[in-house]
Amino acid sequence: MHPRATAATIRIALVGDYDPQITAHQAIPLALQRAALDSATTLDYQWLATADLHQEQDLQGFDGIWCVPGSPYRHVDGALLAIRLAREQQRPFLGTCGGFQHAVLEYARNVLGWADAEHGETAPDAERAVLTPLACALVEARDSIQLHTDSRIAEAYGATRIEEGYRCRYGINPDFANALLSGPLLPTGHDSAGDLRAIELDGHPFFVATLFQPERAALQGRTPPLAKALLKACQALQA
Repeated sequence: MHPRATAATIRIALVGDYDPQITAHQAIPLALQRAALDSATTLDYQWLATADLHQEQDLQGFDGIWCVPGSPYRHVDGALLAIRLAREQQRPFLGTCGGFQHAVLEYARNVLGWADAEHGETAPDAERAVLTPLACALVEARDSIQLHTDSRIAEAYGATRIEEGYRCRYGINPDFANALLSGPLLPTGHDSAGDLRAIELDGHPFFVATLFQPERAALQGRTPPLAKALLKACQALQA
């Protein structure tokens, strides 16, 4: 792990199993670089394989955490460790696609106390699979999303209606949605059919997760608002 270069440098941990063939993994470095340029921020990011995350010190020194697409992860507990630290230590967190799914799983296990909560992708027969296949898989699909007016995500976009792309097959199991979303985990974005596509954690400086992949905008030469918002949240905590 590289020491922090200066107090102004923002260090982001990219938690996931890097694969250059995954479109989102191609986009995320570009997204962060564009966001850093737009924000006049010095940026350092590092890919952290889930199999290398075993203890808190493995994430020491990072200002923010982005749990990236590409599930199933090789080591689910590594991803959940990173998400738990971001949640408990008030570190800015962004989860996209698989990151959304595992943010829900971490919350179910460690906040609601559902030790038997599972991801349906890796445990399809589990009694408490809090993530199950979407009614319609969102593979290379685009759709509009209606954002809650007072949400951090709407603030980042400067709009309450956006359009984004997906490569996703799993979402929150409707059987557990009420229990999952009746506390500080807030539903803040829904698609054109009314299905949940974004969540935030109330009482946290920046904890946002989306089933869509906002990072893809960087591949079209646009700065993803949530990448910029992640860096802004990290700057605010450094100040």
